[in-house]
Amino acid sequence: MKPTDQADSTDAPRPSVRIWVDADACPIAIKEILFRTAKRLEIETILVANQSVSIPSSELIKRITVRDGADVADDRIVELMQPLDVVITGDIPLASRVVDKGGVAIGTRGELFDDASVHGRLASRNLMEQFRSAGVETSGPKPLTNKDVQTFANQLDRMLTRMIRRSAKAR
Repeated sequence: MKPTDQADSTDAPRPSVRIWVDADACPIAIKEILFRTAKRLEIETILVANQSVSIPSSELIKRITVRDGADVADDRIVELMQPLDVVITGDIPLASRVVDKGGVAIGTRGELFDDASVHGRLASRNLMEQFRSAGVETSGPKPLTNKDVQTFANQLDRMLTRMIRRSAKAR
């Protein structure tokens, strides 16, 4: 055992909650918050993408590279995540699948996707997709602002606190 792997009786157990990141479209500012959070709270954080993504050197931060294809990264996240895990994604269909499996999803602007909100958001997204298919021009997402990044950081902190507490009670 390496010295850094040894724990004395005063060390708190590492939370069983994990953070999963749909990393292909995740903004750098959001990844940086996730990396700091992983180290601060000692939470395993896994970035899943269909291309190589850079990560800092840490036993807590990992990456999974999947083959190219529609929803391959999403499928891998849903396959590997557990109830109470937190998934970071801007993909509403993935967020819906995460919630259906007992997790919580947070959008890169801090939107909470939980059982109370995700299905309405999915219906709105599907309606907008129908409009686009019919030739109606819709606007794309606005650029990420500093306020969005702060909102994300706050939401991440709230959700991780909640999920870590639930995880501790479930043990």
